Amino acid sequence: MRLPRRPRRVLVLGGARSGKSRYAEELLGRARDVDYVACGLVPGGDDAEWADRVALHRARRPVTWRTVETVDLPPVLATTGPPVLLDCLTTWLARAMDDCGVWAGTPGADDRLAAGVDAAVDAWATGRRRVVAVSNEVGSGVVPATASGRRFRDELGVLNTRFAAAADRVVLVTAGLPRRLR
Repeated sequence: MRLPRRPRRVLVLGGARSGKSRYAEELLGRARDVDYVACGLVPGGDDAEWADRVALHRARRPVTWRTVETVDLPPVLATTGPPVLLDCLTTWLARAMDDCGVWAGTPGADDRLAAGVDAAVDAWATGRRRVVAVSNEVGSGVVPATASGRRFRDELGVLNTRFAAAADRVVLVTAGLPRRLR
């Protein structure tokens, strides 16, 4: 009897505090070595709540997992190595939009953002490593009251769609319950 193939690219979607990160960690729980790619801001002394969230995530992970704090996804995904847990595309996009100058209205910001998104999607689609990527599903909620909020929601929806199109498996986590979409 032939065993089912383990998916190489898994996208885990869910709302805030839905259990999506915990589920993604469980998918790689048997792996001794994992590169945990943290795309959020490094916790500083000025945001105790963010530092607490980061500490909670770190405490759940095995001590053998290596934390890589970066927003430069293509080199991580393109190289060989242990499995990757990418947490999360939402914070990656927020930083990418900021770094490209989208919020400041910097000339060429949209082109830089598009190129960065294209590079990340391409690395996701063609990389040889096993990757579990986490992202927020924000399209089912309240319509943001600001133009910047709507822009971010729309950009994240497009990013999630593109990652899902190249994923071997897509899972939606709601209230801690995973549901396989593909």
